[in-house]
Amino acid sequence: MSDDAPLESDRLDGAPHPRETARLFGHAAPEAEFLSAATSGRLPHGWLLTGPKGIGKATCAWRAARFLLAIPPAQDDGLFGAPPPPESLDIDPEHPVNRRLLALSDPGLFLLRRPVDDKDAKKLKTVITVDEVRGLKGFFQMSAGDGRRVVIVDSADEMNPSAANALLKELEEPPEGAVLFLISHRPSGLLPTIRSRCRTLRFNALEDADLAAALLQAGAEPPEGPALATLAQGSVGAAITLTEQGGPALYADIARLLETLPNMDRQLALKLAESTAGKANEARFDLTLSLLETALSRAARMGATGQTPIEIVPNEAQTLACLAPTPAKARDWANLAQSLTARARQGKAVNLDPAALIFDIFLDLDRTAARLAA
Repeated sequence: MSDDAPLESDRLDGAPHPRETARLFGHAAPEAEFLSAATSGRLPHGWLLTGPKGIGKATCAWRAARFLLAIPPAQDDGLFGAPPPPESLDIDPEHPVNRRLLALSDPGLFLLRRPVDDKDAKKLKTVITVDEVRGLKGFFQMSAGDGRRVVIVDSADEMNPSAANALLKELEEPPEGAVLFLISHRPSGLLPTIRSRCRTLRFNALEDADLAAALLQAGAEPPEGPALATLAQGSVGAAITLTEQGGPALYADIARLLETLPNMDRQLALKLAESTAGKANEARFDLTLSLLETALSRAARMGATGQTPIEIVPNEAQTLACLAPTPAKARDWANLAQSLTARARQGKAVNLDPAALIFDIFLDLDRTAARLAA
């Protein structure tokens, strides 16, 4: 992110903000479900948008908010009846509501997200606190009688317990005309009472063609070959992050390291570990763990099912088959992947050396490969 770009917790580096995204690819079904409810006269006040991170949930929420604020509720126009209902959520880019939303100046919208840290203007708070949720009361009071009011919570997963309970009270007794969109990548972590008071819209991972189209719209290059598309698992956000951080090349190095087990290439292991050292490489540390989990999960899945996946890198299938030739060994790798990466993240949280944590993981992988081979 450039130095003069706004610090926004719901904006992905290298991509336009969801409010700036014109089209939504691959999610016709949830959009149609919302449109049907919005034009039926029985619009639920709470909506929970669920699915993997970075696949378009927030874009859909902003499209729905734009629609609700720009299109008045259907009314009977006397002798001639009501006009035909809209057939999509599309709103003219020049519509005043659209311009106000882009500027975050529409009085009918409240955006609930992690704010800038009070003590450091260059950082964001790690959670949404109860103070941010309390701002809803003033919003609803000041906008009373002004028609629809829309709230976007991005993401609901980031609320601390006090904030979640405060939002629950608003969901239990919503003001007239209020509609709340809660975006969640892990809905199982939300309060059951919050989930029960919302209608759920489920979003699935994008197909390759929709992923490519969404990347083009975001100003990124569509994936060439299977590496980026497979690693991104249908997520535009993941694809952009992987591209920005050199994910496909890093995965190729991890696959090459796994190929040397149980006689690990220590030079390569040291190179990969040292690339995660220091505060400036925190993202590289997280990406290394994530891609290592992906590789071991693919080995476990192949060993459990016997099905060969599409190769992300050459000779990957042979490497995975050697690691997990049977379902029993596949289970060992699956369990190890979870325990090792969880341990590394815990170590990082207490400021242990990230390079040492990564190298220790590689040593454990080498020992495990030797044990399973024996």
